[in-house]
Amino acid sequence: MAEELHKIKTILPEPTLRRLPWYLAYVNLLQSQKVEYVSSTQIAKEIKVDASQIAKDLSFLNIKGKTRIGYEVDTLVHELADFLGFKEVHNAFMVGVGSLGGALMRDSGLSQYGLNIVAGFDIKQEIIGTSICNVPIYDMEELAKYRKETGTEIGILAVPVEHAQEAADKMIACGLKAIWNFTPYRIKAPEDIVIQNTSIYAHLALIYNRMQENEKTASTCKE
Repeated sequence: MAEELHKIKTILPEPTLRRLPWYLAYVNLLQSQKVEYVSSTQIAKEIKVDASQIAKDLSFLNIKGKTRIGYEVDTLVHELADFLGFKEVHNAFMVGVGSLGGALMRDSGLSQYGLNIVAGFDIKQEIIGTSICNVPIYDMEELAKYRKETGTEIGILAVPVEHAQEAADKMIACGLKAIWNFTPYRIKAPEDIVIQNTSIYAHLALIYNRMQENEKTASTCKE
């Protein structure tokens, strides 16, 4: 079964994988409201994804709805959370404990999705030896030591952009298998290292650009 699940995760299209958490967030809300069943049409209306696409996405997980009834909400919550790995505990290191890194360490919501930040690492002497929400902060030079002691495989990168590649190289060298990159720098890594880029600056640029385009469109319409 585990081997079959691994195969499904391997072949799952990335756009589908990105949509699954949206479905989970919505059915979690329905579950809290004691709703028992939901149709793909209802989900589509709420999250703006075509109903046929939702049905196709869920079919990858072998989740099927009942005719005229829809999907059982409890089953959807269980299967989606299990497939996405949110039920397991995944230990992670926070590399770069500045304003963003510190905020992520304080975010208790991450633990609800299985991410457990067990230590922070930085080069600033004034914060080394302190802690955030009982999570200790160590010198960056001790990264390999604590990686070996804890077996942690995920690293969250939030260092200044000019140190991004250097920090990533150290993370990879010490044995981390995945990096959640919050810097605007596209780090280079071997193919077997999982990299997820989440640059808030890129999203800001997109927001600003779309706002400008909307303003131009509105101005043209008025003319």
